[in-house]
Amino acid sequence: MEILVALLRGINVGGNNILPMTELKALCEGIGFKNVQTYIQSGNVLFESKVPEEKAAVKLQEALKTKLPNPVSVMIRTIEELETIVANNPFPSANPSQVGVLFLEQIVDESIVEEFSKKETEEIITGKREIYIHYPNGMGRSKLKFPKIAKKGTVRNINTVKKLAGLAKKIKSN
Repeated sequence: MEILVALLRGINVGGNNILPMTELKALCEGIGFKNVQTYIQSGNVLFESKVPEEKAAVKLQEALKTKLPNPVSVMIRTIEELETIVANNPFPSANPSQVGVLFLEQIVDESIVEEFSKKETEEIITGKREIYIHYPNGMGRSKLKFPKIAKKGTVRNINTVKKLAGLAKKIKSN
């Protein structure tokens, strides 16, 4: 079994797609995932799965359709991928709460950086299936508009990514 981390887009944000983490955990257990844990209320779930990443994402998306009024994008990463994302953070000296990681389903090309609009002080650097964004004035103050391809993605700050990697390693060591 592999340890996977699912990052759900638009769960418990702005009063939409409300799903208590206890229900998310039960939903994941109901579709066959093992050792399920959730982390904070924004749709982070860790689990062991016999099915590969892509199939686990589809399985979870389908199950979420039965619980929520709006479709939910699911990005799944392995422990190794999360650790690589943290290690490759291009803004290591920045305040971690001001470094966002936009997780996407597909591999991104560097040219996507040009598709962001209303960029002011933000710095944007692509990874593999993620985009790092430094918000020097804070995420809440940013007017940055994401390109269409990024609308299905979900952002976590680098502290959350580190925490998820650590939690996943604990599951693996048990």
